Amino acid sequence: MEQNIYFDNGSTSWPKAPGVAASMTKLLESGAFNINRGNYEGAYELENQVLKTRMQLARFFHAPDSRCVVFTPGITYSLNCLLKGFLKPGDHVLVSSLEHNAVMRPLCQLASQDIHYTMIPAETDGTTHPESLEALIRPETKAVIMLHASNVCGTILPIREIGEICRRRHLFFAVDTAQSAGSVDIDMQKYNIDFLAFTGHKGLLGPQGIGGFLISEALDQELTPLIAGGTGSQSDSLLMPDYLPDKYESGTLNLPGIIGLHAALTYLDETGISAIHQKKMALTGHFLEKIREIPQAHIVGRQTLQDRLAVVSLDFPDYDNAEIAFALEQDYGIMTRVGLHCAPMAHQTLHTMPQGTIRFAFSHFNTIEEIDQCIAGFRELFSV
Repeated sequence: MEQNIYFDNGSTSWPKAPGVAASMTKLLESGAFNINRGNYEGAYELENQVLKTRMQLARFFHAPDSRCVVFTPGITYSLNCLLKGFLKPGDHVLVSSLEHNAVMRPLCQLASQDIHYTMIPAETDGTTHPESLEALIRPETKAVIMLHASNVCGTILPIREIGEICRRRHLFFAVDTAQSAGSVDIDMQKYNIDFLAFTGHKGLLGPQGIGGFLISEALDQELTPLIAGGTGSQSDSLLMPDYLPDKYESGTLNLPGIIGLHAALTYLDETGISAIHQKKMALTGHFLEKIREIPQAHIVGRQTLQDRLAVVSLDFPDYDNAEIAFALEQDYGIMTRVGLHCAPMAHQTLHTMPQGTIRFAFSHFNTIEEIDQCIAGFRELFSV
C-alpha cells in the first residue's frame, strides 16, 4: 500500500492549487507592504492585486459588483458577522437541520438576547424539501440561513428554490458555501442570495486563514459591522466608513492569504470548475460502487451521485469508527476525518449520533488508484 493518501478535503484542500505557495512566498520575500496605508508604488501594486481578487470572486459568484466582496479570516467569522450584526431581540430565523456549528453556536449564544431559530426538517439522507419551509415562517422571521451542501454527507440543498421563496416572502437569504464553492457554479443573483459566505482553503484551493462574504445592497443597509477600527480610509472620523467594503474590513487584511487565494482562483478559472467537478464526482461514484462490496460499511446520506458533492460519510455500526479511521491512517496512510465534524445537528438528522462517521472528501488531485488502495485496505481490515 502506498502511504499518505489524503481524503480529508472537506476539512481543507491538499494539495493547494499550483502557484499558491509561490505567490505567497514572493509577496513575503519581495515586499509585504500594507494597502490603504503605504503611499508608495509597492503598496499600490499590492492594492491592485487585492482588487483583482475581489473582481475574481465577484465573477466567480456572479455578484453585481466587486465592492460587495468583503475579506475576513474565514467563513466562521463571516457567519458571525451576519448573525451578530443583523439579528435583534425578538427576531427569528430559519436554518436547515444539517447546519455546521459555525451557524448553530452563534445562534445559541444569541438565544440569551431573545433571538430564536427553527430548523427546516430534512430526511435521513439530508434531502430538504423547499415546501416545508413556508409553514415555518413567522411574522418575526427575518432570514433563512443554510449551508449549500452538507459537510457530513455531501447532500446538496435546494438553494435556488429556497431563494425564490425568500424573495417572495421578503426574507433575507444567507448561504454557507464552505463545501460547494469551487465545485459547482453558484449564482448569487439568480439564487436571490443576500449573503454568501465563502472560505478560501477548501474547494477554492487557497490557503487557510482567508475567507469572506458577498453581500447584497439591501442587506448591507441592515447590517452593523461586528468589528470597528482603522481602515486607512476616512481617518479623520471616529465613525466607521459607511460604504463597501471598508465598512466591514477593519484592521490589516491577511494579504498573503488574499494573494494565495488570487493564485488559486486563477487556477480554477484556467482549469474550469466544471471539469474539476466531473473528476471529483467520477472518483465519488467509483468509491460508492466499491464500498458497497464491504458489508460492514454503511453509506450515510444519499446513495447515488444525484444532488451530492464529493463528500461521503461511512458508519460501521458493529465497530468503533475512530478505531477504523486510526487503522486506515496507521496501516495504509489513508487520511480521513472521523467524529461529528462540528455538525451535531446534521448527525442527529442522519441518525449517526453519537458515534459519528468516517468522512471521505475527494479532490480532483486524487486518483482512481488511491480509491482502489483504500478499498483494498478495507478488504484487508475486514478480511473480505
